[in-house]
Amino acid sequence: MDFFDDLMTNPGITKALWPALLETLQMTGISTFFTILIGLPLGILLLNTAKGGLTPNKTLNGILSGVIVNITRSIPFAILMVSLIPFAAWLVGTSLGPIAASVSLTIGTIPFYARLVETALRDVSAGKIDAALVMGSTKMQVIRKVLVPEAMPGIIAATTTTIVTLIGYSAMAGLVGGGGLGRLAYNYGFQRYEPTIMIVTIVIMVLLVQFVQILGDRISRLVDHR
Repeated sequence: MDFFDDLMTNPGITKALWPALLETLQMTGISTFFTILIGLPLGILLLNTAKGGLTPNKTLNGILSGVIVNITRSIPFAILMVSLIPFAAWLVGTSLGPIAASVSLTIGTIPFYARLVETALRDVSAGKIDAALVMGSTKMQVIRKVLVPEAMPGIIAATTTTIVTLIGYSAMAGLVGGGGLGRLAYNYGFQRYEPTIMIVTIVIMVLLVQFVQILGDRISRLVDHR
């Protein structure tokens, strides 16, 4: 009974929970948008500049894959997030808040998403690509009308996985001034040792992840015409 009474009277829930949830959604939304905007073309480039791609380029692929993607992915997100605080402050004018945190979230997630997109594109049958080239399609037409559409279920799945990852990362960002549910759980649940807030925060995070996963799986099945 005390648990439910606490739900109705605890200011961490009645006053701070809703703004924290909005900040988490804001961080995740901004980061998802820019991750897809940059990561999707990067994934396409990774595939097509590799050996056997439509436009093989060993030097460019080495820079994209070996330097940009692999090195960034090898840095733990917590370290990357802290190291990017000065850059975020320069870019958006502040090092605190969900918008500043979105900079680190985006930079940390783009290489991950690009690799997932590259993997999804590799699953497209080479026969379909060859058939399109034989019929006179340009390389750009092959990418737009064959490669990406055929890989769309995998790309949707990659996007779903990335959003789920961003939700988790956003909680970590809250510990260094990003706000959101992570900060709420730390300030109230950990520092003030209020288990009710910790439990509520965990439940909301789980529900967010479940919603995104279910929605992503459904969309992936809808666009899969194989």
